[in-house]
Order: sequence, then structure tokens, then C-alpha cells
Amino acid sequence: MPEKEERTVTFNRKALHDYHILKTIEAGIELKGTEVKSIRDGRVNIRDAYVRPEGGEMWLVGAHIAHYPPAGRFQHDPYRKRRLLLHRRQIRELAQALRGQGMTIVPLRIYFRGGKAKVEIALAQGKRQYDKRAALARREAERRMREALRRFAR
Repeated sequence: MPEKEERTVTFNRKALHDYHILKTIEAGIELKGTEVKSIRDGRVNIRDAYVRPEGGEMWLVGAHIAHYPPAGRFQHDPYRKRRLLLHRRQIRELAQALRGQGMTIVPLRIYFRGGKAKVEIALAQGKRQYDKRAALARREAERRMREALRRFAR
């Protein structure tokens, strides 16, 4: 069976800066028609979004999916919470893991696979300020080394 084509629409770089990613899971996302069209146009922002368990389900909260202008007056609420489509076992495991100190679930990216919108969510633990500074310093040092090697190779 051929591999289904995957197209990333948006990526949450802030999550990689603010959290240690422990585990990632692919989830479906329940959307309205105008939301799907808006996501296909790339008019989505998940920077401040998070996932919260509620009533035995997982919900994506704080994601902004812009209005789809051709829909006229039949629009969706850009900030409404959206249900994630996961197996019960996955929901239980994630809800259990959230009880840990500093744990949260953040969306990493939204993409299309085989015509279906998917969201990659991650179980994450918040970074301390000194962790963020150390990661920034490490990236800067690596960038300088690459630049020096490039100059040396000429």
C-alpha cells in the first residue's frame, strides 16, 4: 500500500523552546467545513494552544483558525475548543501523565495526511529559564562552529 502524502500546515516552534518533549502522538481533529478550508490556506495559529482532558475526551484549546472569507455569514468561532480524536486508552494514559509535576500537553504541528487534518500533540514538561538559556547558547555555539568550518573550507 502506498504511503499517504503528508503536508505540514503549521509548526509550533515556541513549544520546542518552552518544553522538554517526552512523547508525541498523532490525533485527528474534529473540524467544521470552513475551518478545514481555512487550515488548507494556512490561516491557523497554535502558538498559545494546549490540550486539556474534559469529560473523558481531549480538547484542543486556544488554537486560532481564522475565518474563511468566501463562507460569508456562515462562519465558525476562531477560538472555539476542538475535540481531538484519540483512542480511549490514549486519553487515559495522557490524563494520567498530566498529574505529574509541570506536565502539559501541547500541539506541535497541524498537517494533512491523506486529505484528513491531523494534529501532532506532545506530552511535555516545562523548561526552567536556565534550560532555555543553555539551549540558546548551545545553538549559537553550533552555528558559530558551522560558520567557522565553512570559512575554513574555502
